[in-house]
Amino acid sequence: MSEHEGLGDVAQLDPLIHAPARLLIMAILTAVASADFLYLLRETELTRGNLSSHLGKLEEAGYIAIEKRFVGKKPHTLCRITPAGRTAFLGYRERMQRIVAQLPEA
Repeated sequence: MSEHEGLGDVAQLDPLIHAPARLLIMAILTAVASADFLYLLRETELTRGNLSSHLGKLEEAGYIAIEKRFVGKKPHTLCRITPAGRTAFLGYRERMQRIVAQLPEA
C-alpha cells in the first residue's frame, strides 16, 4: 500500500452528505429513531429556511423520510433516516475513517 493510497477515498465521498449541515443532520438521524423539525432546529442551530432546504435535498435523495401532519392546529414535521440513508452515511463514515488514518501525524 502506498503512503497515500487511502487518500483516493476523498473522491468517493458522497457530496450530498459531505456538506457540513447535511452531515450534522445525518449524524443526528443515525443516532435516533426519528426527530422532529424543532429538535433538529435546536441541535443544528440552522435557520428554519436552511434546515428545510437541507432536509428537502436529503429527502429527494432518498436518505431521509419526512412525515408532515398536524397535532391539533399546529404542523408537526417528523424526520427519520431511511435504510438507503443509513447505508450511505455509514459508507461515508467508513471512507472518512480511512482518509483520516492515512493522514500524517502533525
